[in-house]
Amino acid sequence: SSSQIYQWPTGAVVVLRDKTSFGPPSDSVPHSQKRQGNKKMNAFVGGFPVASSFAGRAVAVNKAAAYGKASMTMEMSKSVPFLVKPQNLGGLPGSEAEFDPLGISDYVDIRYLRESELKHGRICMLACLGFVVQEIYTFGGTYFPKMLSVEAHDFYMKTGGMSQMLLFIAAFESLSYFKIKQMLEGKSEPGDYSFDPLGLGKDPSALKTYQMNELRNGRLAMLGIAGMIHGEWVTKTGVIDSLQHFKPNMGGL
Repeated sequence: SSSQIYQWPTGAVVVLRDKTSFGPPSDSVPHSQKRQGNKKMNAFVGGFPVASSFAGRAVAVNKAAAYGKASMTMEMSKSVPFLVKPQNLGGLPGSEAEFDPLGISDYVDIRYLRESELKHGRICMLACLGFVVQEIYTFGGTYFPKMLSVEAHDFYMKTGGMSQMLLFIAAFESLSYFKIKQMLEGKSEPGDYSFDPLGLGKDPSALKTYQMNELRNGRLAMLGIAGMIHGEWVTKTGVIDSLQHFKPNMGGL
């Protein structure tokens, strides 16, 4: 006997055995009886909810996949080929890498995730720059003494500088709330604050390149500032000093 395999759009696979498999040979069955058998088979399959809801849309699978060899093909991620391709990346710049191994975009709006990623990336790019600059130049005096950045945290906690920073950050976050609300309503793009004093984004093709550059540099800066902070904690040495006088066992390791 022969079989036909049909794959529905939902992924369900239906195997229909030939109507002559359990009866007399096909040549001995009158044409009218064959037509009647076809109608009964269609009525039988159409009785299932999945089949009836997608009636007429089934796609025949190659008969070579018969006898248990049929399998549903799933599109895999380009960057993590052993995981299924994320479905909710929204076509944003960088989404062509198809990287979302934890599936966070399945639960959180991808536009909010991108807004957060750009914000943290921009902050970390400034932080990396500040980490290096303050080793070269400081205002001096009793309130701006020259010290390691990781030591400055505790110093300004005692003198009140960190409280001042907290107020400034809270003010900026309050203002950005309205922008995020507009972005989630589809009125603006993630990370777009209409700030382009040099007019670099006037050309659409150039804008896409700059968006990718910002995204990549922001991701690198997030890793970079984490490495700088932990490096100073371990070695008790500034970033530039560590590069100029590198020792394999710095910090007593």
